[in-house]
Amino acid sequence: MDLLNNLALGFHTALSLQNLLYAFFGAVLGTLIGVLPGLGPVATIAMLLPSIYTLDATPALIMLAGIYYGAQYGGSTTAILINVPGESSSVVTAIDGYQMARRGRAGPALAAAGLGSFFAGCVGTVIIAAFAPPLTELAFKFGSAEYFSLMVLGLVGAVVLASGSLIKAISMIVLGLLLGQINTDVITGTARFSFDIPELTDGIGFVVIAMGVFGFGEIIANLGQPEEHREVFTKEVKGLWPTREDFQEAWPSVVRGTALGAILGVLPGGGALLASFASYTLEKKVVRNPRVPFGKGAIQGVAGPESANNAGAQTSFIPMLTLGIPPNAVMALMVGAMTIKGIQPGPQVMTSNPELFWGLIASMWIGNLMLIVLNLPLIGIWIKLLTVPYRFLFPAIVVFCCIGTYSLNNNSFDVYLTAAFALLGYIFYKLSCEPAPLLLGFILGPMMEENLRRALLLARGDWSTFLTRPLSAGLLIAAALMIVVVMLPSIKNKREEAFQEEA
Repeated sequence: MDLLNNLALGFHTALSLQNLLYAFFGAVLGTLIGVLPGLGPVATIAMLLPSIYTLDATPALIMLAGIYYGAQYGGSTTAILINVPGESSSVVTAIDGYQMARRGRAGPALAAAGLGSFFAGCVGTVIIAAFAPPLTELAFKFGSAEYFSLMVLGLVGAVVLASGSLIKAISMIVLGLLLGQINTDVITGTARFSFDIPELTDGIGFVVIAMGVFGFGEIIANLGQPEEHREVFTKEVKGLWPTREDFQEAWPSVVRGTALGAILGVLPGGGALLASFASYTLEKKVVRNPRVPFGKGAIQGVAGPESANNAGAQTSFIPMLTLGIPPNAVMALMVGAMTIKGIQPGPQVMTSNPELFWGLIASMWIGNLMLIVLNLPLIGIWIKLLTVPYRFLFPAIVVFCCIGTYSLNNNSFDVYLTAAFALLGYIFYKLSCEPAPLLLGFILGPMMEENLRRALLLARGDWSTFLTRPLSAGLLIAAALMIVVVMLPSIKNKREEAFQEEA
């Protein structure tokens, strides 16, 4: 009964005209910044923080939350249409989503992403309302050693995620880890691998690599083709809505992705991103003999990861709201917004500010409904983009990406760096290397290093701490078993046969 009373209070708060308007504004703005590569939710929320001084705490947080989960929706649009992930968690969506667009099935891909996101967002909100305290206790059990082991498991899973040769997949992950080391050492404060270039002391931006390798690399590869073979996949769009077969194939992936994302979203360190990669790996393991192979336009490869990243985005609010512990950069800004409004983040928010706590949760349901109502009619408009002749489309994409890259730090160096990664992306294309594991290695590398060093500092340099802690040991054993299974001759041969069939 308490839960129903609390939800009634939440909906009473969220359905006030002022809060509805701010939820709508946040959802629309979030979708737009998700679609625009470069300007992510972190930068947008940071820019909007000064404006919340004049707002009450509840509408301010409802608006900022709308921007965050709206960006998860929008990020999939450019990933599917032009192979440029708007958000880091949309990298996996680009693998099969873009292939669906090439087959003239951009409409079903966008609809699967939208409907999967809506279902996952609603379930994620139910989980916040019902299971916030026990899920927070689970997050408490993860120390530095456990996070390191979880990320090792994630990188091993990324080998399974990559198409083709295992050697190429491992090479891409290692390259990603090495690129992630170009930064300033968090403990000593000295610049590493920056080659005395001041712009590299803060590291390479994710957007620079994603746009260069995925977006520009694809354009260069296309321009390298004779004109008659060039991708003008837009002339044969076969329909805007998924077929019955699509629904039958997608719904189990949506359910699995939602469950996985809900659990991983609670954990600090990019839950939505880890969830989308983990979901894709799981789908490749679980789905036997898909109608369309993974990597060639399988709808499961869009529905699963999109559901996972949206469920992860929703449940990442749990440690922020219940403990005051931000699991990612966006939640850290949300904690900052609460502090600006004089609210101490932590367990007492639920009792001292019930209207804020439950109003924010109820607004997520309303925001997800707004997003699906907004986004499904827009599918036809997005598809129209694809009917633009390629000679006009590719310069527009280049300009669009350059503006997005420049807006990151107002620095032309980032644009030149993107051009360098574009050439690298073209080389990967020629060598048939899948770039998604590189991005996972790049994002997880610095977090892995930080947790490794922290765990060793706490254990006074004793490496056995990773095996004496049961949860950490279990994750490392799972990673080792994965390696053994993939390396078994029978599995290895089957894997190579499967990828030869897909080629």
